[in-house]
Amino acid sequence: MNRTALSLFVAAALAGATLVGCAKPEPAATATPTPAETPATATASTPETANPDVHRFKIGALDAAALKDGDIDAANDGKTFALGHPPADVAALLSAAGLPTDVLHLSIQPLLVRSGSRVLLFDTGAADASFARAGRLPASLRADGVEPSQVTDIFLSHQHQDHTGGLLTADGKLAFPNAAIHLSAPEWESLKADKGAAALVAAMTPKVAPFQPGAILIPGVVTAVAVDGHTPGHSAYEIASGDQRLLYIGDTAHHHVISVQRPEWTIQYDTNAPLAQTSRRALLQRAADGDLRVYSVHFPFPGLGHVKAQGESFVWVPEH
Repeated sequence: MNRTALSLFVAAALAGATLVGCAKPEPAATATPTPAETPATATASTPETANPDVHRFKIGALDAAALKDGDIDAANDGKTFALGHPPADVAALLSAAGLPTDVLHLSIQPLLVRSGSRVLLFDTGAADASFARAGRLPASLRADGVEPSQVTDIFLSHQHQDHTGGLLTADGKLAFPNAAIHLSAPEWESLKADKGAAALVAAMTPKVAPFQPGAILIPGVVTAVAVDGHTPGHSAYEIASGDQRLLYIGDTAHHHVISVQRPEWTIQYDTNAPLAQTSRRALLQRAADGDLRVYSVHFPFPGLGHVKAQGESFVWVPEH
């Protein structure tokens, strides 16, 4: 969702503002955090009682958890999804999937992964963004036995507010004070070029660790996967443990039916729609061909499943 596109989203769906911009990447300061407590301490304090906002699972030997932050609803009015296509076409796909036809529902669930002495968080939710009903990440995180100070690394897929909103507290301080903040160099330059993001950029700068698209970030554990078109440096992430893999797709696909079954339909949030459409189909094809386990931050909670080929398109199969 770029700032211009999201302005339209405000008018159409009572949405809020987000972040855009693009510039050439340049070196930026990196930071290596010192965790306040080890993940072993966090794991030991993990409550045994089930919490509906926390879904724990494994990636090989790694402990992981989907952490619910909130929800976004977009009207089926042709202004957000399937631009240029009649809302009736969207309604037909939604109806076939047993979903309401007047609104498209998006979940928001950042991903937590424990890897040795490191606690990794992928995206930070929407916090108090006016276009979402969100801000539950801190409670979800603590329900999984982790304090914000224990997070050592944050991996941002991109700069939009439903992914960066949780980076700052209400008083403008870093919500995860000991975490290095990883995002692609093109995305960091784009964010710095946005005057409306000045406060966020100022707070982030001491902790930012920009990387080149496709870089290996934690050897054997986290590798960036460039997925162009949504924003100037949008990145997915492959998370590995032994021979097990999980592909965190960021905003490659927003809706588990529309984005997957019709990857060429334009989504308002993409800054370069033709490029995003090509990238979306390519990543979905890669996931289907490789039978990859996929994590989507916006698909129905907990966002875990597989993409399967279906004719000339694809279908989302959630993990149960």
